[in-house]
Amino acid sequence: MAPLPDHTPKQLSLGPLEAEILEIVWNLGTATVKAVHEQILTDPDRELAYTSVTTVLRRLTQKGWLTCNKRERAFYWQPLISRENAKILKAHDQLKRFLAVGNPDIVAAFADSLDSASLDQLEAIAQRVRAARKAREEG
Repeated sequence: MAPLPDHTPKQLSLGPLEAEILEIVWNLGTATVKAVHEQILTDPDRELAYTSVTTVLRRLTQKGWLTCNKRERAFYWQPLISRENAKILKAHDQLKRFLAVGNPDIVAAFADSLDSASLDQLEAIAQRVRAARKAREEG
């Protein structure tokens, strides 16, 4: 079972443009504003100001998704968290929100509506949780 990542962004929610630019940075590994802007403009139907890309990269840095380093005369952005760890964090957050409803009838109604494939997934998850707890108790 994958543990929660060590780093968690200050804010998990992202707007559509933030998510798009984060995907580009993940794909590039390290990115400049110019590289991100050029990637967006590969779509001939898109228009986006260079300054807008800069603003979004700074906002992603403030939210804790990216880090920025200056080398010579250019700024380089890198992800602080991998795409896979972001999925783990978002899933964990969604599950916490769902369980925060606190009403067993709502949770039961949801579970009752699942198909057999989903129930098999839940059973596999439950087995992994039991194994992880047993390993912690023994270790």
